[in-house]
Amino acid sequence: MSRRKTIALLNLMPETTHSNNIARGIFGQCQKYGYNVASFASMTPLSFYYQDYADGERAIYDLPDYSGFDGIVIDAIPLTDQSVPEFPPHLAELLKDAKCPVVCMGVGIGDYKVITSSNDFNLREIVRHVVCYHGKRDIIVLTGPKGKHEAEDRLTIFLDELEKLGVDVPEENIVYGNFWYDCGTALADEILSGKRKLPEAVISASDHMALGLVDRLSKKGIKIPEQMIAVGFEATQEALLGEVSLSSFESNFTKTAANAVDYIHSIIDPDVPLQPYEPQADKIFHPAMSCGCEPDLRRAAHAFKDALYYRSRNYTEEELMDNIDIGLLMENYVPEILTSSETPDACMENIYHNSYLTLPFLNFGLCLREDWLTASQSDLNGFTDKMILAVANSKVGDLNYHEAEKRVVFDRRIMHPALQNYTEEPCVFYFSAVHYSNRVLGYTMLQRKLTDRHILNVVFRNWLRNVNSALQMVRTRNRYVMLSIRDNMTGLYNRRGMYERFEKMRAAAKPEDRLFTAVIDMDGLKYVNDTFGHNEGDYGINAVSRAAQQSARTEEFCVRAGGDEFYVIGIGSYADDECEYRCAAYLAALADISANSGKPYPISASIGCALGDAGDFDLEELLRTADEEMYRFKVMRKKHRQ
Repeated sequence: MSRRKTIALLNLMPETTHSNNIARGIFGQCQKYGYNVASFASMTPLSFYYQDYADGERAIYDLPDYSGFDGIVIDAIPLTDQSVPEFPPHLAELLKDAKCPVVCMGVGIGDYKVITSSNDFNLREIVRHVVCYHGKRDIIVLTGPKGKHEAEDRLTIFLDELEKLGVDVPEENIVYGNFWYDCGTALADEILSGKRKLPEAVISASDHMALGLVDRLSKKGIKIPEQMIAVGFEATQEALLGEVSLSSFESNFTKTAANAVDYIHSIIDPDVPLQPYEPQADKIFHPAMSCGCEPDLRRAAHAFKDALYYRSRNYTEEELMDNIDIGLLMENYVPEILTSSETPDACMENIYHNSYLTLPFLNFGLCLREDWLTASQSDLNGFTDKMILAVANSKVGDLNYHEAEKRVVFDRRIMHPALQNYTEEPCVFYFSAVHYSNRVLGYTMLQRKLTDRHILNVVFRNWLRNVNSALQMVRTRNRYVMLSIRDNMTGLYNRRGMYERFEKMRAAAKPEDRLFTAVIDMDGLKYVNDTFGHNEGDYGINAVSRAAQQSARTEEFCVRAGGDEFYVIGIGSYADDECEYRCAAYLAALADISANSGKPYPISASIGCALGDAGDFDLEELLRTADEEMYRFKVMRKKHRQ
């Protein structure tokens, strides 16, 4: 069967309450219509203080081929951070090749369709609760940044409802902030210093601002709710965890997200009736200590349970599949296990065996750049056209491996092989950037059923941070190993590397195998250096090296033995005429490189080959024989030129 239609979701920080609400609306509607979801999200805010890290996170939006989706939904409010003004135009540029409906939620990006937030009822309920239920009329209204659509929209609704209820709010009681804790703290400091009088109530357009206010006031002796009440908006988990828990109303972003999917559905499947999302209006208020209402103890207990750091929890198989927490991540010493990987292969194995910490999933994949291990730091600035599925863990298929020989190379445009397959049920595919600071190494893919209530949480984010660090550490280790066994100019083995590689080759040899060696010496290096400069001499050395690699068998390896001397070494099945054939093949490869080099000098070399008897693997002896053959070839060539 053909794959399901797929809706792309571009959002930010999937562990937040806001993103949870968005996901609930998107996933719920896509489940009804039978669509898959591909989610692309930075794990940090766009304006994260560690900007290099934020740059690495933002790379995930550069991954998709947006022309391949059936619809695209953008959670535009967090992606239009005023402190990162260059990002919305960049995203609009990425989306220009999209051939499907594109919808922005809340605010616009580019010229795309905007589905406005439907929070009018919820915001008015906050005002009615404060004024009608608690009887407060001396009120401060706290909103977000001045001029920001979401902040001004919430403020307008608050003030309109207050006016309808006959409550006058003087200009000085309208306070602009940034939706975050610090502006609530700043307001508290103004009250404590006497710059503002203590109001009867504060209505806040976000929980975090209200929490900053309540926390500072209560610590300075102001009794909440006896002296002042506060009510927030969005019903975040943090609202439940304060020393004075915060009464809060849920946002209706779930409805906004559902409407976005319905809009796309009406275009791509116009003959299939809409199934609108119906919010539960009686469940939008979550009472707590800050307004004096009876707290929702069950919800608070659930939030505390999620936030606890368990050191010795009884992790049954059911718990592992359903509720992995940060305590399990840390107390199993996963950071140490991953970062202690001595080799790239060991690192992949450790990542595979510890991918259970991202459960539940149908498929997990670690996709890396083709050159993730060897590319310089400055070259790790995006994704390669071909990606490697380096680690695969499947609970529903046969993609289960970490071994190098099983790795799959695929076109980056498909993002992951599982995304191309038909799924029995609608699924979500979460894509997250794998990077170290701003250096991009690849990404992860986590596939779950749309009906799965689990989201990418703090455990996944920190597990991924450990993977990032482990990959960078093994890159660094590998570089030092390569410097000790590889020639820096050509990338070939040096003499130390030659002996290490040869011992492994000899250990795996069969009794009937034969040892093959070739010794190559560049002709006229001194002439090139003296006449054209040492940079040109280096070019010639690299050309001789490339010809050796091009003419070598896959199972053979090449060595830079000295300044202009090279070896080719192999153990395997060789015919008696191998030496003659290989000399000719090498000389032809080098002649082709020289002819296409555009250099004012010829690039040539002398070569000699030697082939041992079956089971005779005396490397030094055979290299001497090949060297003698090379010298005879060089003398003969000089005589021929004369």
